[in-house]
Amino acid sequence: MSRDARWKALLELLVERGRLEVEQAAAELEVSAATIRRDFDQLAEQQMLVRTRGGAVVHGVSYELPLRYKTARHASEKQRIAKAVADLVAPGEAVGLTGGTTTTEVARALALRPDLASGSPALTVVTNALNIAGELAVRPQFKIVLTGGVARPQSYELVGPLADGVLSQITMDVAVLGVVAFDVTHGAAAHDEAEAAINRLMCERAERVIVAADSSKLGRRAFARICAAESVDTLVTDAAVDEETVRRFTEAGVGVVAV
Repeated sequence: MSRDARWKALLELLVERGRLEVEQAAAELEVSAATIRRDFDQLAEQQMLVRTRGGAVVHGVSYELPLRYKTARHASEKQRIAKAVADLVAPGEAVGLTGGTTTTEVARALALRPDLASGSPALTVVTNALNIAGELAVRPQFKIVLTGGVARPQSYELVGPLADGVLSQITMDVAVLGVVAFDVTHGAAAHDEAEAAINRLMCERAERVIVAADSSKLGRRAFARICAAESVDTLVTDAAVDEETVRRFTEAGVGVVAV
């Protein structure tokens, strides 16, 4: 197992359990305790966990994995979701994309659509995500609008009043939200309140709202609310979503696409 794969596995175990002991992690990953101690020390230096006597705990109550360590989680589901979301976008529309791994896949799926290979512009993409803007900026047929703001290293998203200023001056046909949780009662949510505020404003400036989320994020709640379920027009998720969850969202007025 490579170091990056091992680090990703350690961080995911920490997210699930909140605490890991050295011996326990060594046994689960089938490596030596010395290797795990070294991994814990190096991850602690990057402020991605807190070292304890004999183990490690998650870094703070609102802990979230940096984007580069989230990318491989539910990868095939995210790619299917992304293609389905991209198919809901019409040529010439103005599309808002929040940050996140699923919305990054949506951006890639839009870039691959043959009917969006040309135009003036083929799409207008509004985003507060530095990585999405960077990937799409090489597509001359896309008009890219990047909000201002202060960058969050965990998600590459720009947040704060500078981003508010740009979004308050424009309107969009559709906003695509990447979320960490989506629940009928508690709505769509993020870990960080600054990200949630920008995402909320993006929803308010869009004619319709799509939540792109794999089924592991459904029926959950997170610290910072983005919007109510009733504000979402369409949920695009994977085929593992259970029938009861689909029924509850449908009754709340949310169209569900499971792929």
